[in-house]
Amino acid sequence: MADRMDLVKALEISAAGMQAQGVRIRVISENIANADSIATTPGGDPYQRKTVSFTDQLNRSLGIETVRVAHIGTDTSAFQLKYDPHNPAADSNGYVKMPNVNPLIEMVDMQEAQRSYEANLNVLQASRTMLAQTVSLLNN
Repeated sequence: MADRMDLVKALEISAAGMQAQGVRIRVISENIANADSIATTPGGDPYQRKTVSFTDQLNRSLGIETVRVAHIGTDTSAFQLKYDPHNPAADSNGYVKMPNVNPLIEMVDMQEAQRSYEANLNVLQASRTMLAQTVSLLNN
């Protein structure tokens, strides 16, 4: 019975990790999609990069801690200014605020999130297989 509970715990931990990384991938995708989104009004703020924070959450029924998304926030780093006096979003000095999104950083973050998601998926699949084999052995 304890072995089955350990496998159920592994399933729960992996599923929580996949869900958290799925949210992270969605947020990173949104950042990449808006990397060139500028304001629609002169001197206005462009798209502001979003960030994901994680936390541990206790699953009392299983007695384990799993990862969860704690908060989706915004990156408060400064916007870059680009001189483009003919742009409708330019301020009175001719500068346009550009989003604080660096596509290179986003791509590296995306790879890391994808690898973590895949690792959790592999653990989930292995645990599921072992659980099925355990149930099969108990039924024989």
